[in-house]
Amino acid sequence: MPKQKRRKTGGRSRRSRLPIAAIAVVLVVVGLIIYGCTAIRHQMNGYFGSANKATTTQSPAPAEASPTAQSPQLGPSPSASVAPEGTGPKVAIIIDDCGYSEARCKLFLQLPIPITLSILPMTPHGKQIAADAVAAGKSVMLHLPMEPDSPQFNPGAGAITTEMSDDQVQAQVEADLNSLPEVPGANNHMGSKATSDPRVMRDVLGILQKRHMFFIDSQTSGTTVGESTARELGIPTAERDIFLDNQKDLPYIRGQLKQLQELALKRGSAIAIGHPFEPTVRALTEAIPQMQDAGITFVTAESLVK
Repeated sequence: MPKQKRRKTGGRSRRSRLPIAAIAVVLVVVGLIIYGCTAIRHQMNGYFGSANKATTTQSPAPAEASPTAQSPQLGPSPSASVAPEGTGPKVAIIIDDCGYSEARCKLFLQLPIPITLSILPMTPHGKQIAADAVAAGKSVMLHLPMEPDSPQFNPGAGAITTEMSDDQVQAQVEADLNSLPEVPGANNHMGSKATSDPRVMRDVLGILQKRHMFFIDSQTSGTTVGESTARELGIPTAERDIFLDNQKDLPYIRGQLKQLQELALKRGSAIAIGHPFEPTVRALTEAIPQMQDAGITFVTAESLVK
């Protein structure tokens, strides 16, 4: 029997499948290219879209970065203590009795406002605290110990008493000033008896006048002649308006700060005296932004003497 010829179907099948496979590969490649372009376009749109949105939402940043908006825990740079210019009500905060504890005084140097530390003479840490304050952009002054009415209270080393002669008073003021770095002014520590003595105050203020210093009367007595005598001598002067913490109680200090704000808003300026107490720095930390929102500008004590 003659052999039947086999049909060459296999070769034709492979040839017919080759174009289909090539087309499939091309389609896959085109699809990948289209997908990649789309993904890149979306990615670029998303990037630039988010950048524009960030620019819009970050527009208030300059206000947030201003010195008054810094957190007290971070501590300000020296420039942060410079009071902004303005015609609104002004408040000066003096912290008395500095010189014995660096740690307690440093808490006040972290406040984002001008603070004036009043440093007692001949104290173990007075010079270092003064240096720290200047480095932090704050102000310092002498806290001059003076004789109180009651002998039960001791004003400490370097005190001025009514029993001293004129020469002794003047020599003691000079020694107190020389125990610290150069300071621009002074206020009295205690002194309800000495500040009520015109002779003693003339002796004290005569030294400040010679050194071109200011004097702030702490107003520890209703009969003080400190401010009036300073005015007679032409010495820049002012007087304390509010004691913040004669009670070391947080609610009480908050109330005193509210009174300080009301007085400044009413009169245009006010001077407060506090002490290096933990409740005092806590109350100030809370009150500072509230007082600034009310229009108060914080300044150094020296800024309010006339």
